[in-house]
Amino acid sequence: MLNVLISAAGATFLALFPIVNPFGALPLFFSLTAAQSGSERRRTGLKIALYVTAILVTFMLFGRFVLSFFGISLSVLKIAGGLIVANAAWGMVTGASRITAAEGDEAAAKADVSFSPMAMPMLAGPGAIGVVMGLAADANRIAGHIGMLLGVAALGVVVYLFLRLGEPLGRRLGPGAMGAINRIFGFLILAIAVQLVWNGTADFIAVNRQAPPGSL
Repeated sequence: MLNVLISAAGATFLALFPIVNPFGALPLFFSLTAAQSGSERRRTGLKIALYVTAILVTFMLFGRFVLSFFGISLSVLKIAGGLIVANAAWGMVTGASRITAAEGDEAAAKADVSFSPMAMPMLAGPGAIGVVMGLAADANRIAGHIGMLLGVAALGVVVYLFLRLGEPLGRRLGPGAMGAINRIFGFLILAIAVQLVWNGTADFIAVNRQAPPGSL
């Protein structure tokens, strides 16, 4: 049981970290909180981390019911999630913004940006939600779900640490280095997206091959 728990926690954290990509969220976070004091910015960072954790845990626990309600198979979810992740990754590689111009204008006028746009869609966006739903659907044991909870909680802690300590790191690296690192993350996420689409397609073909004639 302990091995399953540790494996599920590690797999969840490693699958979500590059997609959530707290490093890539630093420029927007410090831009939107430029008028805040140090204590206010730390409080905002903590709220963002808590919201990210709550969003991912909610879809982890109830994603199976959502899939069942809409009649969506796990293989189709993997393909759709892979396409969404690929779109986000391509934007990172090409330097495109992770939020729209309208969302950015709305965020600039907000007093509290912790839930929107920072937690959603910047960090816990459709790609991360799709991945966590897919992982939860594959986890059949209680230890696996507990491990996933630990992995998501660890991710929330890391998100907070990035937002708390990211300002001196960003000043030291500079915009050029941060952009380069973000593009490297984008390439890794694009590889994850291709793997998701590949796995979903393979599962879809395998299920249809096993289905009896006339059952589709």
